[in-house]
Amino acid sequence: MANVLEYLAVPRSSALPSSAFASIASSPVCSLSGRRGSVRLPEFSGLKIQPSLASRSVASVGRSSRVGRRVGGVVCEAQDTAVEVPAVTDETWQSLVIEADSAVLVEFWAPWCGPCRMIHPIINELAKQYTGKLKCYKVNTDESPSIATRYGIRSIPTVIIFKSGEKKEAVIGAVPKSTLTISIEKFL
Repeated sequence: MANVLEYLAVPRSSALPSSAFASIASSPVCSLSGRRGSVRLPEFSGLKIQPSLASRSVASVGRSSRVGRRVGGVVCEAQDTAVEVPAVTDETWQSLVIEADSAVLVEFWAPWCGPCRMIHPIINELAKQYTGKLKCYKVNTDESPSIATRYGIRSIPTVIIFKSGEKKEAVIGAVPKSTLTISIEKFL
């Protein structure tokens, strides 16, 4: 039977002592252009390990015991710097979209929609790219069906651009970033 790898812990290079790299740098495998010497490995801080203690029950013949083991989770540090597109609900629609002083892009989506998941990263990029010029929001059509009905949303994802509280343009479907950019540029 094959063993299954449950988790892989990869330490950051900055977390290891420099002596850990000395044996690697002096090995013949690590020689660069026939020269031996020290090798500077790049520091990578894009991922970090979040250790946690997981326990599971193991049942053996007639008895059960709890076994604790350390489990690491890999978390991307870049997600902290990502722009999160806020959600709009029935209660916040008027103040955030209709009464906005700048152009507003609203993505109508649902959690079960595959094409919606494809367009989410594009909307996040646009929110970051047009920070200060365009406000970006998302509406979950399952949680706020009245907003979707009011604007005749029959297919998702649908992206609508509002200016001065009025619907200016709608783009239906998972379209490329360039298509949305062209639509946005018309109203800035």
